[in-house]
Order: sequence, then structure tokens, then C-alpha cells
Amino acid sequence: MLPTYRELIQSSQIERFDAQVLLLHVLQKNRAWLIAHDDEAATSLEAAQFSALARRRYDGEPVAYLLGRREFYGRDFIVNSSVLIPRPDTELLVELALERAPENGKVIDLGTGSGCIPITIKLERPDLIVSALDLSGDALAVAQANAQALHADVRLLQSDWFAAVQGEVFDLIVSNPPYIHSDDEHLNQGDLRFEPTGALTDGHDGLHHLRSIINAAPAHLQRGACLLLEHGWDQGAACRELLQAAGFSDVQTWQDLGRNDRVSGGCWRE
Repeated sequence: MLPTYRELIQSSQIERFDAQVLLLHVLQKNRAWLIAHDDEAATSLEAAQFSALARRRYDGEPVAYLLGRREFYGRDFIVNSSVLIPRPDTELLVELALERAPENGKVIDLGTGSGCIPITIKLERPDLIVSALDLSGDALAVAQANAQALHADVRLLQSDWFAAVQGEVFDLIVSNPPYIHSDDEHLNQGDLRFEPTGALTDGHDGLHHLRSIINAAPAHLQRGACLLLEHGWDQGAACRELLQAAGFSDVQTWQDLGRNDRVSGGCWRE
């Protein structure tokens, strides 16, 4: 006898919420439907597909990779193991960018990954001219798929930071670069074990890429334009020091919903 949907969830050995999400993905139904039909028997194919996903989740694979998507700023973005999973904290970076981007301004995102930052900025502010760079061709393929799926006109370029836009200047630069210290124990825990290492850590002190971007950004900023950088909860002071040392003014740090330092930035007025 085949198990019911309720029995599949109960026997999955993973968190109930995760089990429900994965089963709904297999069934292509919503939660209300599952509540009304959870005593019905699953088909053999449904049971097999759910069990395969549940085993992968039990082994630690992120739900976002199992589903192939993650919500960000109210929209679903395609994700896979080539890109970092979008986090709610990064929405702060988007909100700050939307507030500071001048009308019809040129905006660029460095290390774009899934493209969730520049695509969201473009969709929220169609007046802006938005570009995005990433060193990884696989990541850019995901960003391109998201741009097409969400009908966002974003220029995507493969580049080692500013290399592909030499000579160009922008009205706003944003970035969520790899900022985790190479010795951080969290790299071997939870979802981070499955995410691309190069999108998480700079392989050094966590400030290597932040420092590089801050030092190179002035050559690509209009007078008065801003640079906004997402960083770790304990890197706010260090980022402010780097920004001030590079000649930025109006330097400050903003906190996320957890009241942790999350984004630092400044304006270029030299």
C-alpha cells in the first residue's frame, strides 16, 4: 500500500516545514490543497520523487537548490549550485540602491551571481541603466536566465571586477562580494557547505575583495556618486575605515533587520 501525503511527510526524517515544501514542489500544488488532501495516497512516482529530494535534504543540501529557486524582493529567482542563495539581508542593499540611484542613472553590480540585485533594481526602477559583472560564466548563465524570465533589461558581462568596463563611469556601484574569512568555521556548516566557495570567501581575511573594490571604484564613479557594499556583521568598522582612507565622504554603515552591520558605503566627491 502506498503511503499518504501525511505519512510521507512524517517519515521523511527532515524538518516538517522542509518536507512540506518539497512535497508541494513535487505535487505542484499549494499548501491549502495539501491540507485538504493529506490523507490521500501518493502515487508511486510522487513518493519516489519526494523520497529522493528528502534524502538530499537530509544530507544537508539547501532547499533552494532542491527547488531550483529562491524568493527575493517578492520575486522567484532561479538558483543552482553555481550561485549564492539570495538572502533577505541583501534586500537592504537593494533598498539603499533604489534610494540613492539618480533618475536615469547608470548602475553596476559587481559579482552578481544569480543577478537578484541588478534585476530587482531594474524592475523597481525601469528608468535606470543597469549592468552586472561576474567572473563565473556559470553564474552569468543563471543571471541571464533570471533576466529573461523576469523580463529585465540588464547588461551582463563576464569580468574580474572592473576589468570589462575600463573607462566607464557610473552613478552608483553596488556589490555583495565574497567577504567570509577563509578560516571561518561556518564555511563547513549548514547550507554554506553546498554553495560555491568563491562566492562566499575571498580566501584571505574577508576584506580582500572589499578592499579591492573600494580602491578601484573611484575611477568608475561620477562626482557625488555612491558606492554601497554588503559585508559581514563584524566588518562595518573596517569597511568605513577603508572607505575613508580611499577618499570617500558621507561614509556610514546600515544595519539589517537583525540589527547587525550589513551595508557600508560612501560618496565620491574628489
